[in-house]
Amino acid sequence: MEFGSYADTELDAAAGKVVSGLTKNPAFPNPPVSAADLGKLASGYHTAIQASMHGGLQLTAAKNNAREALLNALHQEAHYVQSVAGHDLETLLSSGFFASNGSRHTSSPLITPIVALVSDLGTTQLRVRLACVPNAKSYQVQISGNGNAGWQDAGIYTKTRGIVIEQLVPGTVYNVRVRAIGGSTGASGWSDPVSKMAT
Repeated sequence: MEFGSYADTELDAAAGKVVSGLTKNPAFPNPPVSAADLGKLASGYHTAIQASMHGGLQLTAAKNNAREALLNALHQEAHYVQSVAGHDLETLLSSGFFASNGSRHTSSPLITPIVALVSDLGTTQLRVRLACVPNAKSYQVQISGNGNAGWQDAGIYTKTRGIVIEQLVPGTVYNVRVRAIGGSTGASGWSDPVSKMAT
């Protein structure tokens, strides 16, 4: 949750995720800065970034002021989210924030994980096995059924084995993809999807 070192484009994207994550999120009903107000700060910062690209000290100063205001709000939100979520990683990630690794050492981007195996575990269940990603804190799994372009979250897991996706529809072919959580960017890219029919 350390944003001070983010480049403008990275902070812009990260703020958008937090605004989206906190908007109408029942897990975080009373953030110190409302999602609507945070959205206004993020929008103002985005606009200021675009304007500053044309150059000029005044426009750059305006962008820097918008950045500081957004950073201040994000730090308040981060402390609130951490206090509410505690060690519940899934709840924390639902806020749009990524978990900090707690280390002051420079971290690097995570490699994209590989889905090593998707197998039939039994009626309405699929087992997923992943290739381990060094320094990953957890793995986010998503599924998409019968060629549906929309992806649905299927859970966050701390291990690469023993991942079981349940309550699937028999006869439906599911695509499974995963990304690793952690690293300097907060998450890796999504893996190539692997298909398997639920029985």
